[in-house]
This record gives sequence, C-alpha cells and structure tokens, in this order.
Amino acid sequence: MTQAEFTRFSEFIIGLCGIKMPPSKKIMLEARLQKRLRALGIPSYGEYYQYIHSENGRSELVHMLDSVTTNKTDFFREPAHFEYLAQTILPEVLSEQEGSKWKDRQFILWSAGCSTGEEPYTLAMVLSEFAHQHPAFRFTIIATDISTKALDRSRDGIYDEDRIAAVPHALKQRYVLRSKDRGKNLVRIVPELRTAVQFKRLNLMEESFSFSEPLDVIFCRNVIIYFDRTTQERLISRFCRVLKPDGHLFLGHSESVHGFELPLQRITSTVYRKIG
Repeated sequence: MTQAEFTRFSEFIIGLCGIKMPPSKKIMLEARLQKRLRALGIPSYGEYYQYIHSENGRSELVHMLDSVTTNKTDFFREPAHFEYLAQTILPEVLSEQEGSKWKDRQFILWSAGCSTGEEPYTLAMVLSEFAHQHPAFRFTIIATDISTKALDRSRDGIYDEDRIAAVPHALKQRYVLRSKDRGKNLVRIVPELRTAVQFKRLNLMEESFSFSEPLDVIFCRNVIIYFDRTTQERLISRFCRVLKPDGHLFLGHSESVHGFELPLQRITSTVYRKIG
C-alpha cells in the first residue's frame, strides 16, 4: 500500500464511520485489507478502492468496516459504572416508578458500540438482578455496533470460559451455561438474557438515531476515543437529543466531554447527566 493509497483509504474511513487512521495505523490497515483483496481476487489496493466505490462493490463496505474496526471488550469492564447504575440510578428510577411517573413505561438503555456483546450482557445481568428484587421494574436493552461479525458473535452469546472471569460467582451460576463438552472450555449466556438484548447494526456517523421513546441511559465506552474532537462533540450532541431529561451517559475511563458545549453535567468519573 502506497502512502497515497493509505491517505485515500484513511480519509474515506473517517468520513464513513468516524474512525481515525493516523500514519501509525498504516501497517495494520494494509494487513487487514489484504485479507479482503485475497477473498475477492483483487490484485491491488487501488483497484479495491475503486471497487468499493462502484455499484457492484457497495455490499463490500460492510466487510471492509468489519476488517478495520477493533472489537475489544470484557464483562464488567470498569466495574464502578455498573455499581453506580445498580446502586444509584436504578433506585432513583424505581422511586419515580412507584410515584406513578413511570407507569406503563420501561427503563430503556442503549449500549452503543457493543462489540461482541460482553457489555450489554453485563448490563442485562445487572438489570435482571434489580428486576428480580423489584418485580415492578421493567427494562429494554438495545445494543448496536457497526461490525456485523461482532453482532453475530453477540447474538450467539458464546464465549471462551476465561472471558467470564470477572463475572461474580453468583451471577455465573444464574446467567451462564457451561458446554456439555468440558474439553471445549466454552460458555453461553442463558436464553433469558439473550432475549433481553436487541442487537442491531448501526453506524454512529448516521445523522439521526431512531428510538421509539427517549432513552434513560446510554453506555458508549471506549468508542469515541477513535474519533477526532469535532466528531466526538457532534456524536455526543446526538446522544443528548435521544436521552430523556436527567438521563445518564457513560463514557470510557479515558474519554471526556470537557470543552464541549453540551447539556451535560458531570456526576462522577465519566458519568454525565443530561440537564433539562
């Protein structure tokens, strides 16, 4: 891949999905796209670029994005976020619900950039535990990602056993099934949780997001770090439009909205509440 070809691809990718491709990513991009060239029998990066811009190559964009996106996540990653959700936000919601403000309404949470499903399934465990203690509480989890491969793995809910090391023992017993073939060292999320999460493909660079009701919570952690500052502010502004007043936004530990003109108030580390 020539430097000119890398520049062309990096500019196209950032415009398509917001992901930055600095010069340090050239070798990575070259290696990942090489697999697509071999799969399609295309001899050069230049011809591949022309192909994805042709009428016949539109469907290849999904495969290209699957190749360049990074899917790295864990169960109960940044556990303080789940503690704050369970110990502060959910009790507040239940109090509102019992006061009839929430009558006939579900708690709606969006896991944006859900990768291979560890985050939304962790959230499903937390919300299910709360619902078992408080039968009046009802919830919906929407989980989206740009990668079709990641979403397929999410829907299957099958993981190597070492991936669930951070899941508390009691939750493993309730929400994780072990393979009958112990030699495979695989586990699967129970059907109750798999059906509690709605997995959908979504490009966060779309100008608008469509939800049937305002959202109570958005988890978008370790996603915007891949975007430039302008794209970050524009994206979080769209998040604010779909959050209900007093709804919460959770970002990753290295992410911040500092310096942005947004209707958000910092509550605790990387947790924000929508004002008004």
